[in-house]
Amino acid sequence: MSNVSQFYSKEHIQEQACLWISRIDRGLSPTAKQALVNWSQQKHTHYTTLLEMASYWDDLSVLNELSDLFPLERNQPKSRKLTAIVMAASIAFISLISANTLLNESFIPFLPSYKEHQLTQIQTFATKVGEQASFTLSDGSHIQLNTNTEVAINYGSNQRKLTLVRGEAQFDVNHDISRPFTVVAGEKSFTALGTIFNVQKNNEQALELVVIEGRVLIAKANEAIDVIKQSFDQPLATLLPGILVKSGEKATIAEHVDAPVQEVSLSQVQRDLAWQQGMLIFEGEPLTTALADISRYTKIHFEIIDPQIANLKVAGYFRADDIDGLIASLEINLNITSSKAPNNTILLSLAN
Repeated sequence: MSNVSQFYSKEHIQEQACLWISRIDRGLSPTAKQALVNWSQQKHTHYTTLLEMASYWDDLSVLNELSDLFPLERNQPKSRKLTAIVMAASIAFISLISANTLLNESFIPFLPSYKEHQLTQIQTFATKVGEQASFTLSDGSHIQLNTNTEVAINYGSNQRKLTLVRGEAQFDVNHDISRPFTVVAGEKSFTALGTIFNVQKNNEQALELVVIEGRVLIAKANEAIDVIKQSFDQPLATLLPGILVKSGEKATIAEHVDAPVQEVSLSQVQRDLAWQQGMLIFEGEPLTTALADISRYTKIHFEIIDPQIANLKVAGYFRADDIDGLIASLEINLNITSSKAPNNTILLSLAN
């Protein structure tokens, strides 16, 4: 058993408390409720920070939920613990009332909104060629970046907007109906509520969307957020300001042409997302297509010398960073020989 204790800063505890309150606002499962109670009981500062952060929230249902999770104990009416609970809950309630009824409106512009501050996040995440990385956003959503990818985060009080500047990323979205989660890529936007989806941007017009869970609305990049919010209440897909893609479906956008949404099998989804395990899967693609995909993960460039090998079919599993293994496979299975050239270039031709 380890005797090393983990210590956390005040800021880290405040961040955890805010995440818990956000989850309370969306609704907790019985398991999550017990996890919250356990976390609050680990340290007294966890509990007091939770109540402090709750005092800034503008929804009384959060305080009601906390009162249900931490009821007053009848047998200890004078204990210091109960006194602290009553005082903290009172402060939280008074803070909400005073913020909404006691303050003159002329003073409000001079008082920073803590909740608005918590909802705001402006940041950029990026990976280099051959690199992959995962990040957790301030609302609890997760993004996983593939090779040579850049995502700009711009969270506000009424929208969570991300821009896929280049590359490919998967987004695991935390549900928040009041703040739609929108990814802008090129000329299109992809908006979700509680969803897991993958977006690949090849250029401003060539995009690919795979929805793993939930649903995503494809619209114009400059579509108004109010129109997008209203669209999720539309019962008919024909009234939506774009294309609705559901779980297990894939949409391809190329040069201003939106291809029909396709249903994809589980194996196809796993193939499209194999990059998350550092793998590439090919099932009969032309050699030129396979090499273009592999080139995304390395600074090595491939040049086909013999045109007759360009359309040879490639099939198999390859590690994205294993160029030597790829070359060996091409030599054995397709009778292709390789040679190195300047500027990280590999020349490919048909063996004699």
